Amino acid sequence: MKKHGILNSHLAKLLADLGHTDKIVIADAGLPVPDSVLKIDLSLKPGFPAFRDVAAVLADEMVVEKVIVASEIKVSNPENASFIETLFSEEAVDCLPHEEFKELTKEAKAVIRTGEFTPYANCILQAGVLF
Repeated sequence: MKKHGILNSHLAKLLADLGHTDKIVIADAGLPVPDSVLKIDLSLKPGFPAFRDVAAVLADEMVVEKVIVASEIKVSNPENASFIETLFSEEAVDCLPHEEFKELTKEAKAVIRTGEFTPYANCILQAGVLF
């Protein structure tokens, strides 16, 4: 049994398998998941686990070179927009319209579904490298 780090075997494997520029999505409970993309569903009840909790754990475990969010988050969910900017202050944070964001999720290795019940609480993490 693992002693620390991500205990969820699906998430641990996903992170171990990522290569440079691979993308994963952290999604709220309502974001549609493309049929062709693996869904890792962590949702247990409304609000749990929260988007912020999952994002913080993944930020600690993953080399992230870029973060992509829907531009609508700035107006519709300023608290989570600020959280993302703070959590990923060292990385580029790109914004694009929500419809384009949803289209980009088709390129993801996986969508990690949270129990988040606030609008536009989604981000795409693009993997970087340690060297």
